[in-house]
Amino acid sequence: MTDLLYQTDSDLKEFSATVTAVDEAARSIVLDRSAFYPGGGGQPCDYGQISADGVSYPVTSVKKAGADVLHFLGGEAPLPAVGATVSAALDWQRRHNLMRTHTALHVLCGVVFRDYGAQVTGGNMDPLEGRMDFEFATLRGELVGEIEAAVNREVAAAHEVRVKILPREEAFQIPDLIRTKINLLPEGIPEVRTVELVGLDLQADGGTHVQNTSEIGTVRVTDYKSKGAINKRIYIKVED
Repeated sequence: MTDLLYQTDSDLKEFSATVTAVDEAARSIVLDRSAFYPGGGGQPCDYGQISADGVSYPVTSVKKAGADVLHFLGGEAPLPAVGATVSAALDWQRRHNLMRTHTALHVLCGVVFRDYGAQVTGGNMDPLEGRMDFEFATLRGELVGEIEAAVNREVAAAHEVRVKILPREEAFQIPDLIRTKINLLPEGIPEVRTVELVGLDLQADGGTHVQNTSEIGTVRVTDYKSKGAINKRIYIKVED
């Protein structure tokens, strides 16, 4: 079982850990603790470096496997053995750009839900760009412009971003905790991680975020499309 350090400290750039499992064929290792985000909820996994005994391995992919996080290592050097202590460093520029983007999408989600009552039907992101689908019957350029302006007002309002891990029963007493059309939370999980943009948005979420919306920068809506009768897609870019 990997202790997911990123869940409580998204700003952690470096950490040490112990190898608990090795798969030579897949060139993957499991650590007892990790700050690498394994991907999910539309947010890609982190990259970086893991070092052990003077050897540095590029982290080429990270995936969740049950309660473990698999770290896939590039290169040809023999993998560190079970019990070895490793040091790890994230590709921080990529991670921080993804954090800015993910929080920007939460601002977009919060604005659209507050002002129009539309639920999310899908989403995806890459560093500094993303898209989100909403349950809109119609979407026109004038409305998209209003949404962009409202999003940037909320970014500039410098909302604090708070992360909590709550017992399932307590979490599900929060109104509108699930903003997606389909509840994607696994059945039976004992705890729910919530992300709150104080004064704007509160929802269940497993990804990484900046500490304040002022860190995002400027959000620009680059395009919008109809993806069905009541499914409209908004594309954004995050700029300095």
